[in-house]
Amino acid sequence: MRKNESQRETKETEVSVSVLLDGTGSTTVNTGQPFLDHLVSSLGKHAMFDIDLKASSRDGIVHHLVEDVAITLGGAIDKALGDRSGIMRFGHASVPLDESLSEAVVDLVKRPYHRIEMKIKRPEVEGIAKEDLEHFFDSLLRNLDCCIHLTVKYGNNDHHRVESAIKSLAVALRMAVSADPRREGPPSTKGSM
Repeated sequence: MRKNESQRETKETEVSVSVLLDGTGSTTVNTGQPFLDHLVSSLGKHAMFDIDLKASSRDGIVHHLVEDVAITLGGAIDKALGDRSGIMRFGHASVPLDESLSEAVVDLVKRPYHRIEMKIKRPEVEGIAKEDLEHFFDSLLRNLDCCIHLTVKYGNNDHHRVESAIKSLAVALRMAVSADPRREGPPSTKGSM
């Protein structure tokens, strides 16, 4: 069973998360920030990860909460993958949300690189600053320890842009973490990830 439970406690926040990669998409998320809850729930739902995440701010600063949720969640997914033996490794998805379209391309190799193009126009979306939403994706992907290209292709509504981005990432991750029944060991010519 590919599962991880992680905690992160700082003077700024307290975060606990449980992630089951071979789940049903069941999520229980409570961060005190409704849009952040929605993003994490959407990730779990569409990646088919079971996620139980609780987070609270100790200093009342939204940036710290968003960042620490992403750090803890990304790290938990990384740890749940273990040595990544027997996985598909690669995943890709284009996901629309009304007028918005996003694309995610994932390589679960343990070489951290990501490129994110969100194209958010407003200074904040649903009470979270634009820079904090971008930082959420940055921190999540950095701590997942993989290579991901995430691009919002177009859209007029910033909420839709962000939501289509998280959903495309989720669908691509679902594909990449899936078991490859024909593969033994890590999916790399090097013999390790």
